[in-house]
Amino acid sequence: MTKVRTRCSFFLPGTLDRRWTARMAKEGTSMSPLIPVPVSAQDRSLCAAADVLRRAGDKWSVLLMAVLAERPYGFNELDRAVDGLSRRILTRTLRALVRDGLVNRIPSPGPAARVDYSLSDLGRSFLPLIIAVGRWAEDHEHEIRNARARHDADNDAC
Repeated sequence: MTKVRTRCSFFLPGTLDRRWTARMAKEGTSMSPLIPVPVSAQDRSLCAAADVLRRAGDKWSVLLMAVLAERPYGFNELDRAVDGLSRRILTRTLRALVRDGLVNRIPSPGPAARVDYSLSDLGRSFLPLIIAVGRWAEDHEHEIRNARARHDADNDAC
């Protein structure tokens, strides 16, 4: 049975409007304005945004997309371009990116078994969002490190 993805309420326009904030203040509630609470396992599994964020959050997908943004690469070229990535994981990650439509797999005609990979139009449309998250991470790196250090120090004291 195929799961049908639904539009979840993550980041929908108008979710953080003044009416919601006023209602929360009036009612004294702490409900999330981004998602309906409680969140069920089915809500999580059917949410298209969560699905995309899982892909972007895996260890190698974003890195491979950034490499492929420059130009098409053959499998062996990608293998050499990314240090520490096993061929098995490279294969699995490329298959997932191709399946999601973020990367194109282009077999070359002829007797040679060459396959090139390139970023698809869908992948290119996703790239600015990835870059924005990367810039945000760089801009806030110092704050994040400080927060982690404070947290670790507080937990070590216990």
